[in-house]
Amino acid sequence: MNSRFFYVLLLGALTFLTVSCKHNYSDVIANYSSYAKDGFIEIPRDNGKYMIKLYSNKIVETSFIPTGETYNASSHAVILQKGIEAKVTETDKLVTYGVSDGISVQISKEPFHISYIYNGKELISEKEGYIKTDSTEILNFNLDKEEVIYGAGSRVVGMNRRGNRLQLYNRAHYGYETRSELMNYTMPLVLSSKKYAVHFDNAPIGFLDIDSKKDNTLSYETINGRKTYQVVAGDDWKDLMDQYTDLTGKQPLPPRWAFGNFASRFGYHSEKETTETIEKFKKDSIPLDAVILDIYWFGKDIKGHMGNLEFLKDSFPNPKKMINDFKDQGVKTILITEPFILSTSKKWEEAVSEKVLGKDSLGNPYTYDFYFGNTGIVDIYDQKGKDWFWNIYKSYTKDYNVAGWWGDLGEPEVHPSALLHATGSADEVHNVYGHDWARLLQEGYQKDFPNQRPFILMRAGYSGSQRFGMIPWSGDVSRSWGGLQPQTEIALSMGIQGLGYMHSDLGGFAGGEKFDPELYTRWLQYGVFQPIYRPHAQEHIAPEPVFHDTKTKELAKKSIELRYQMLPYNYTLAFENNRTGVPLMRPLFFEDADTKELQTVSNTYLWGDNFLVSPIVKSGVASKDVYFPKTSNWFDFYTGKKYEGGRYITVDTKEDHIPVFVRGGAFIPMISTLQNTELYNTNELTIHYYYDAKVESSQDTLYDDDGKTPNAYEKGKYELLAFESTITDSMLSFDFKAETGTDFKKTTRDITLVIHNISKAPKTITVGDKALEFNWNEAAATVIVVFEWDSNLTEKMIITL
Repeated sequence: MNSRFFYVLLLGALTFLTVSCKHNYSDVIANYSSYAKDGFIEIPRDNGKYMIKLYSNKIVETSFIPTGETYNASSHAVILQKGIEAKVTETDKLVTYGVSDGISVQISKEPFHISYIYNGKELISEKEGYIKTDSTEILNFNLDKEEVIYGAGSRVVGMNRRGNRLQLYNRAHYGYETRSELMNYTMPLVLSSKKYAVHFDNAPIGFLDIDSKKDNTLSYETINGRKTYQVVAGDDWKDLMDQYTDLTGKQPLPPRWAFGNFASRFGYHSEKETTETIEKFKKDSIPLDAVILDIYWFGKDIKGHMGNLEFLKDSFPNPKKMINDFKDQGVKTILITEPFILSTSKKWEEAVSEKVLGKDSLGNPYTYDFYFGNTGIVDIYDQKGKDWFWNIYKSYTKDYNVAGWWGDLGEPEVHPSALLHATGSADEVHNVYGHDWARLLQEGYQKDFPNQRPFILMRAGYSGSQRFGMIPWSGDVSRSWGGLQPQTEIALSMGIQGLGYMHSDLGGFAGGEKFDPELYTRWLQYGVFQPIYRPHAQEHIAPEPVFHDTKTKELAKKSIELRYQMLPYNYTLAFENNRTGVPLMRPLFFEDADTKELQTVSNTYLWGDNFLVSPIVKSGVASKDVYFPKTSNWFDFYTGKKYEGGRYITVDTKEDHIPVFVRGGAFIPMISTLQNTELYNTNELTIHYYYDAKVESSQDTLYDDDGKTPNAYEKGKYELLAFESTITDSMLSFDFKAETGTDFKKTTRDITLVIHNISKAPKTITVGDKALEFNWNEAAATVIVVFEWDSNLTEKMIITL
């Protein structure tokens, strides 16, 4: 926009609004000097002022600054910089600030009212605006009667959060099952079925009241801090994910080994026990990529040792050799750490003398009792505490080849309100402690290990924690069918809030009087189609398949092998998440946003775009009603049977897998089973294509890099393979193309193409002028053709039907 014209337009608005005040209109002023200098407009009110700025044509931020307070520009969540020029227009009744082809703010003059408009439709509006009470400050909004509201972090209250007043205070819920209003990971974020989000950009504790009084009201309540929120609009759900993660940060690609199988329990007591467990995986030929050492690596008992943060030599006499021996076998080692330094630990005196702990009002280390003993907590908001903590991580990463870190109890689990951190009270930073702990790790890796992707497993964080590479899990779930049932809800809910790697302790963690092989098997089968494959539990019932009966072990092995066979597909999902923010697990309303009954469904979901997954979460289920989205036909992943979309269909269940279906027209790239991802390559690929005459054309991709280099795509160290299909009355054709970065060498691949749903043998199959041999299986309705593909070339395959 011409700056002179913009200045004249704003002066006109100022002149009109000044005159309006003389006619008893509300005092609405678009402050040009503030806009020109800082990129926002100011709107004075009797009790303070509004400051509004545009980030993009789909994101706008509003702050209310009460009289006597100053504007705090610091955000824990937002990284997007303002990058679009807005305009101000006015009528007798309205001032509008925004862009004509996107989001805008409408400010009514009398009575004063703020609403948010996207492409001519209202998303949300302030109701009473800012309210001050004796104990809290409130931002208050109107909701439509019919809209479904998601968000507020990790909860088990149903996909639709409406009707709940939800506390914003990260707190563990040990042994939860089918209802949990407060869990480890809360977020001041709501998303609507109208495809918008509101993020309340403030760290201190509080509440989200999502129409609990049934009066169509949304309220954000906080003890203090910023009264700032962003409204984010999307054209569809994927676009909304892209916009929100532009605002708060995209998730970096994890190391490829993170998509393999983990050996984990609470916990391995010794080097001998850990080594023998890994040997059992090798003996049974069950793939394994990582082992996690819980609390016993630094203490013989659960209590009294937290904060030692050094190997207990009696139990782990040669830890450096052990870790490097595992590494030579392709097995990475992950160590648990906590932010608590017990007064009985080996590092207590050091922590006190180095002044790295949270303090009391007199400046002394704040100590208190909790389950593990008498403790202080590392003050990661003090540079001394941050440096001290990072140097421990740095030492083990550099000297021992520790490959990843587990940050446990990071809510923090016990965090007294009177405890003081360098930047504020415990209640002011409680909900961002895990977030900033993950930041500490990522920034440390970027500084000291710039060529290594971090693995950061944590159960608590904040809005935007995904940009630090955080891998969250759903906490200490009950080892029961009740514990399994909400896991899809938790993962799907967190995925649409930016945390695409939310997963569960496979098999369940807490309690359980005796081993339930059916529960264990079904949980591990679900695990194939969720972000991280990590069986973990209290040790009285082994979480590792190698310690169970032959049948259970074989069923688990089958699931784990499938997980490895799907690495090309799963790693491509991770790449898509990195580029667009779209989660790996996706609710059905991503596919069909207009069907209201799907807006609260979580028992069936999409794994990427091409898989429809419906886990078995109850005992003895012989059949299950599955909804098939109307946008496609779907094919049973195991039998090839076709199901028409747009309805519920009862499907029979099988003991060795859960119901899984593939979209018509999809390409599914797979590999043979590996013992670990160190052996991974895409030189030999099996590509499954699901022929559907209704899908006249389709395209899918496969992303490949070395699995290790941070920002490999940006550095040109990648390859993207594209598969395209075209269908006519008598012909099916495929194009195979490759795009490589500037620093990636193309290769020749052996391709096995499996074409499903072919009821008659093809007449011919050719690539260029060469006829290929093929095998048609009438019973399975599949065609298999093997060919060599030089990815320097675009290959075209013609199949005459």
